[in-house]
Amino acid sequence: MSLARCSVFGSLALLLSCGGALPDSPATPSAQASASAVSVVVVAPPPALPPAPTSTATVPSALGALSNGDERSDADRALDPGRHPTETMAFFGIAPGQHVAEIGSGSGYTAELLARAVGPTGTVYGQNPKWLLEKFAEKPWSARLAKPVMKNVTRLDREFDDPFPADVKGLDAVISVLFYHDTVWLKVDRDKMNRAAFAALRSGGIYGIIDHSAQPGSGLRDVKTFHRIDEAALKAEVLRAGFKLADEANFLQNPADTRDWSDAPNAAADRRGTSDRFVLKFVKP
Repeated sequence: MSLARCSVFGSLALLLSCGGALPDSPATPSAQASASAVSVVVVAPPPALPPAPTSTATVPSALGALSNGDERSDADRALDPGRHPTETMAFFGIAPGQHVAEIGSGSGYTAELLARAVGPTGTVYGQNPKWLLEKFAEKPWSARLAKPVMKNVTRLDREFDDPFPADVKGLDAVISVLFYHDTVWLKVDRDKMNRAAFAALRSGGIYGIIDHSAQPGSGLRDVKTFHRIDEAALKAEVLRAGFKLADEANFLQNPADTRDWSDAPNAAADRRGTSDRFVLKFVKP
């Protein structure tokens, strides 16, 4: 099915009653560093990611709808221009009272946004695998979970291919932000992971995935070197689990990105947040 990419102009009224620092992609564990090292010459860095098209009548300024309650950290706010969190929550339909989960929460940038968006009557499950906790996320994730706004978040220390316990069912949404490519070079059983997401969702539930774009036709070639994945390859894997592609958004696209450099935070430096990214909304029939 051919779907036109859409800009997110929809009303965010669903978020106005609601009250992260996850890097754009985790650095490769030190044990993998030598295997992933590459030498890339980029003539000029791509320009900053253009702002998402918005309407002042429909999109609240300064993330007001997501910033109620205790203050978000400066580190989280610094990631916002490259993440467009308000548009992300709206596109995936995250609303007060929902029960949602995140695969690969990292240190919790997106998990906190989800917690704010679903509010005190909602539930968020935040999953992290052992390697991510040990190498990167344990301290910041634990500290974030102690914040009052995170009281509706349940921590799940589980592997990517088995992200949810059996009693996590009927979810409204499962979200994966900038981690799917890592599951490839980590040799995760992604068919099993995607089927687990499918099983945890209610009928009509959303599987939302954002990741860094690799060059078209590259398949899985750049998942470790540049921390990118070919959009077509990812779509094929998710559709194989039984999902239908419901929509795509363009608010994280950057056509000027040459896609030949690593967007891992420790490698991207001042280019962090400017990579071309795809935003996909799958649905469980």
